[in-house]
Amino acid sequence: MWTQEHPHRRFNPLTGEWILVSPHRTRRPWRGQVEEPQKLDMPAYDPSCYLCPGNERAGGKQTPEYKTTYVFDNDFSALLPDIPGGHLDENGLLVAHTEQGICRVICFSPRHDLTLALMDVDAIVPVVDVWAEQYRELGGREDISYVQIFENRGAMMGCSNPHPHGQIWADATVPSFPRIEGERQKEYASARGSCLLCDYAALEREKNERIVFENDSFVALVPYWAFWPFETMLLCKQHAPGITELTDGQRRDLADALHRMSIRYDNLFKTSFPYSMGIHQQPTDGAVHDEWHLHIHYYPPLLRSATVRKFMVGYEMMAMPQRDITAEQAAQRLRDCPEKHYTL
Repeated sequence: MWTQEHPHRRFNPLTGEWILVSPHRTRRPWRGQVEEPQKLDMPAYDPSCYLCPGNERAGGKQTPEYKTTYVFDNDFSALLPDIPGGHLDENGLLVAHTEQGICRVICFSPRHDLTLALMDVDAIVPVVDVWAEQYRELGGREDISYVQIFENRGAMMGCSNPHPHGQIWADATVPSFPRIEGERQKEYASARGSCLLCDYAALEREKNERIVFENDSFVALVPYWAFWPFETMLLCKQHAPGITELTDGQRRDLADALHRMSIRYDNLFKTSFPYSMGIHQQPTDGAVHDEWHLHIHYYPPLLRSATVRKFMVGYEMMAMPQRDITAEQAAQRLRDCPEKHYTL
């Protein structure tokens, strides 16, 4: 009789993709690449850090003596606001067009030695408020159709500076992944007359197999279709298309959820846990997007310990995504982690 311990495929309703789950592979020995864990003995202020208050940034620009969350235009923006328009189309095979946009950096704290796991909830609330302000400001521009807010944490995820910070990339068009998620949510709403993620959150809370924790406004869970070993989502319990729809209480609950999730990650392998985290919410292209449901993705690479990571190679690059430990096993391990940081 088939069980979830046998190889099987799981469907991701947000993307329409399938993922192969192979739980028996966790028993195989590991002789692959080993990473050095990130050290936590950093100073509160680093004179060589261009994100620390008062220090010089690229090109001679000065970072002010900020006391709380601070935002500035990225000195090395991937998108630029003022470029000439143009496109290329040769027989539908060589196709390109210019893409305008704005990139900004958000310093979460003036302290160089902190992360969201080590900041308290009161200090994270201003971060959430700035996310909402930036989403409203940038999304209100006629030339911006999507505002992607994200954080890359740790050198393993390509983060070039350990100072606690995140980024905002505001695009003239809706990028591929949010576009696909939006299309799937719209199809679901049209077919069923309800919200995909509202229904999914209700089902997960009823089953209580993959939930890590909850507060009044958010539920943290390992998605049934998770690809990364300890991938999680933060889902708003109340239907809200975007972060600007949240009340002050819900923003504080989001800050609480971000704090608790970060602590559990660090405690899992007793390391400053690397991940890419991003907010997915409704586009700002002027259309109505009631089908959209605010959610946050965490994609962390660590697989077995602080020194063993997951790589996308072979079958995963050529065929389809694959994971070894099940979403249920990952959720249980995260649930078992305490919410007091291991360094305290």
